[in-house]
Amino acid sequence: MTELDGTHRESNFRDSVKKYFYDNLFTTEGIAVSFDRSLSTPKVQGIEVDKWYAVVIGEIELGTLAEGYVDIYCCTKKDPEGFRLAQLRDKVMKYLIDTSMTDGMARVTFYRSSATETWTSLGKMVIQVQGESRQMEAEDYTKFKVITIRLRWGAK
Repeated sequence: MTELDGTHRESNFRDSVKKYFYDNLFTTEGIAVSFDRSLSTPKVQGIEVDKWYAVVIGEIELGTLAEGYVDIYCCTKKDPEGFRLAQLRDKVMKYLIDTSMTDGMARVTFYRSSATETWTSLGKMVIQVQGESRQMEAEDYTKFKVITIRLRWGAK
């Protein structure tokens, strides 16, 4: 029985997506990020935050040109006019597009992830912004909008 190629492993896809958004949105921008929790307000050091991103990983379609879908929820509380939500949206967009590339699409490193070994790069995934929702409001007055992206990569 042969081992599944790393470019077809869902665990590698999920870990690569999580690393990209954690490194850029939390580590670089200092904004809380949660995964697969949609509108649940995260806590940082026991304190609820008033702005955050929730990254929800969706379906994956495997083939020689594989693709995976991700919804990014931009969320704010205590934001009566939605201005902070617009700022949060603008901040994440700079990691979804890349004007220095001829196609304008940002790249995400696709890693072979491991709990015990150093992660190794298997290539890059291209981000394509699929759509963006209007501003919405949840029952607890959380303002949010959803940006849907498709990531595509060459798989073996």
